[in-house]
Amino acid sequence: MANIRSLLLGLSRGRNSLFGITRCTTIRPLSLVSVTKPDLSEYKFFLQSRCFSSTGLPSHIVLGMPALSPTMNQGNIAKWRKKEGDKIEVGDVICEIETDKATLEFESLEEGYLAKILAPEGSKDVLVGQPIAITVEDLEDIKSIPAEIPKGTESKPETVTKETTQEDTKAFSNLPPHMVLGMPALSPTMNQGNIAKWRKKEGDKIDVGDVICEIETDKATLEFECLEEGFLAKILSPEGSKDVLVGQPIAIMVEDPEDIGKIPADIGQDTKSKQEVTTTEATSSQKEAKKETSEGTTFTRISPAAKLLIKEHGLEKSLLKASGPRGTLLKGDVLAAVKSGSFAKKSSPSEEKSPAKASPPSQTGKDKLDTYEDLPNSQIRKIIAKRLIESKQTTPHLYLSKDVILDPLLAFRKELKEQHNLKVSVNDIVIKAVALALRNVPGANAFWDNDKGEAIPCDSVDISIAVATEKGLMTPIIRNADQKSLSAISSEVKELAEKARAGKLAPHEFQGGTFSISNLGKYPVDHFCAIINPPQAGILAVGRGNAVVEPVIGSDGVERPLAVSKMKLTLSADHRVFDGQTAGNFLTELASNFSDIQRMLL
Repeated sequence: MANIRSLLLGLSRGRNSLFGITRCTTIRPLSLVSVTKPDLSEYKFFLQSRCFSSTGLPSHIVLGMPALSPTMNQGNIAKWRKKEGDKIEVGDVICEIETDKATLEFESLEEGYLAKILAPEGSKDVLVGQPIAITVEDLEDIKSIPAEIPKGTESKPETVTKETTQEDTKAFSNLPPHMVLGMPALSPTMNQGNIAKWRKKEGDKIDVGDVICEIETDKATLEFECLEEGFLAKILSPEGSKDVLVGQPIAIMVEDPEDIGKIPADIGQDTKSKQEVTTTEATSSQKEAKKETSEGTTFTRISPAAKLLIKEHGLEKSLLKASGPRGTLLKGDVLAAVKSGSFAKKSSPSEEKSPAKASPPSQTGKDKLDTYEDLPNSQIRKIIAKRLIESKQTTPHLYLSKDVILDPLLAFRKELKEQHNLKVSVNDIVIKAVALALRNVPGANAFWDNDKGEAIPCDSVDISIAVATEKGLMTPIIRNADQKSLSAISSEVKELAEKARAGKLAPHEFQGGTFSISNLGKYPVDHFCAIINPPQAGILAVGRGNAVVEPVIGSDGVERPLAVSKMKLTLSADHRVFDGQTAGNFLTELASNFSDIQRMLL
């Protein structure tokens, strides 16, 4: 709670600031703004989004100055890591930005090419959200970006912004003195969130430090604490609202309870409807553009004779191939398609409607199998899905497996319980064994730096533990695990796992880590391969223990069958960091910790 409170205090700027919207975080999302007649036209709401310009520019993305810290509202361009014309991959560092706290790296969320730098190296006091660069998808589009960006390129977004701010001004201008609460940025990577639950209802008294609502971010469900006292006059984003952009108004507060009745019931509805209309228009225009693109993938021009034949025979244009110059579809192309009979005909409107009218009332077996229900994805699961794909696509996975004997571990665990009344799980001992192996093989406790093109060793051994929750997989961190006792690790794992399942993890409790462990030993899973969690370079997959019979040579030199318990460990390693020798040394050291359990007490 104290961590969240300090984060929110850092975001606050008092009563004289207004909220802003950016691609990454917000300028001042939690400012409780005392407004009588706000002039929102002076504030621009920049979104780092794909643009289809009508001024002749190709499809491009405008990069705005990101909010790299919760208290940042402007920054300086310290250094450009990429220059105009360079290829940009997802996760590449584009530039170094000097914030109010430190000099941080700005990583790209999209791939493409850096077409134009709008804020050169050394630019000072660049406001959060202000355009700093333009990227394009195709290398050939770079030459279509002029040396001086015409004003018409940004006229359309600015017009929309101005209209939006004027509507907001009109909506809030006739209200009594009030405070607008915006969607806060509760984590550095958060750009939108969901309203999970409102703790306060309209009309309730709010004191400093009261939890107003619970917000589901891209990491966890966190509490939004109020920094001012007053009364909750109007909830603008009801419980269950999805994908609310950072900075977007979610509630209105007043100081005097008598002013609650002066807040109109439909406040914010006009702006919301306008935004929905704008979103709908943008979606329809993108669909039309996509349709035109798909129709023009095989040809760019159609001869008049070919048009008549297509209409006469009812052929689907997108399935025809052009052989004419410059992608022109010729009469001969259409005749060839008609002669081959390999292309489907376009169904007429009457044919499309007739099956619906003649559809039988009962469903066939196939129809029943086709029925399904859409289940909404949580923000956490969306982020997990994105990161997993990035990991498999950008990280060369190396897989190695090793069977370890569990009997010494089980005997040691039993001894701790009987003689010292200390209850530790197998997973607690696995964490300690892995931490010691990483300490003894420092080459395995490292990460890959894309910019330097080399492996960077980590200063500490911080173990991330995979914990399954209803909203997705979380990875709380046991920091300095190699220096902690088994009892300390056991109690910390229980505490962090409970907080993870309740969605109460603080950012520092799940961000970072140098190595991960995923244990499915309590399930009937013998072995599996886990996916690396970047920027980490390794993750250990732990299967269940199985009793097996093996030939063992006794002290008398006679070989006899003996029942032992074994557990399979599978290491997924970044091959850029782990070569075969490093991975082999790590697994050897790890197996030694299991066979000689007393090593963990040294």
